[in-house]
Amino acid sequence: MESTGGPYLNTAAVTSPVGIARLLQITFGCTTFSLVAHQGGFSAAYGTFCMFVWTFCFAITVFIIACEFTHLHSCLSLSWGNFTAAFSMLATLMSITAAVIYPLYFVQVGCYPIGCEVRDFRIAASVFAGLLFVAYATEVFLTRAKPGQVTSYMATISGLLKIVQAFVACIIFGALVNDSQYGKYVATQWCVAVYSFCFVVTVVVVAFSVTGKTALLWFPFERSVVIYTFGAVLLYMSAAVIWPVFCFDSKYGSPRRPGLCAKGKCPWDSQLVIAIFTYVNLLLYVVDLAYSQRIRFVSHL
Repeated sequence: MESTGGPYLNTAAVTSPVGIARLLQITFGCTTFSLVAHQGGFSAAYGTFCMFVWTFCFAITVFIIACEFTHLHSCLSLSWGNFTAAFSMLATLMSITAAVIYPLYFVQVGCYPIGCEVRDFRIAASVFAGLLFVAYATEVFLTRAKPGQVTSYMATISGLLKIVQAFVACIIFGALVNDSQYGKYVATQWCVAVYSFCFVVTVVVVAFSVTGKTALLWFPFERSVVIYTFGAVLLYMSAAVIWPVFCFDSKYGSPRRPGLCAKGKCPWDSQLVIAIFTYVNLLLYVVDLAYSQRIRFVSHL
């Protein structure tokens, strides 16, 4: 009698190198937030963000393994290759951010005043948070597009850079709302418009790739993305010039950090963060434009 269970299960989902990396992600993620929730503790927005990252990544990774093991992903209206590649890159960025923030704000050398047991739990959670980042970075390395390989767009360098660009834009937005005083000048408001426009369009590109709907568009998606990337380079170049001038030139702002500026509540600090990550995103868009000349989109993988 022919077996009915075997053909429906994909054991490679847990035995392949990528599958093993995902199992490690589940293990490290569960261990991390369990240590924090049990004894390590967290507080304020920073701690809440870290717990969100670990639980969110854990839940999505479990979902991915379950779908691939049972072949249920074939029933979803998603471009599965694009979805998993985009998530692994996003999880890598989120996990390294949490792996830096948690020990920075919650780990200390001495036991006072939290106690040695709590300190040890926090150190252990920080170690596993670092391992979680390594596990996600390993998946990105294993699934990235190889030269000459036909693969999903989000697995290419250009596709992965789209996730990084959106993530960096989120950092810029976080600094903008932290009393950056961007409303003082029309020029700085223009910079905010640049950040917002590029972020929205980048997210739309990722969304169309992940949902596999690029073939339904009435315009050539591939050419449009390249044109947009070129436009984003020009827009970020303008912001990279305008923002520092209107924030750090003595005529409009302050070239040095004011001495009486409170730590964590200083507009100058937020302006510096925005300036730095503006240049980071400009570089990312330039690299993206260079790589976009060498790839072809495959939306159905």
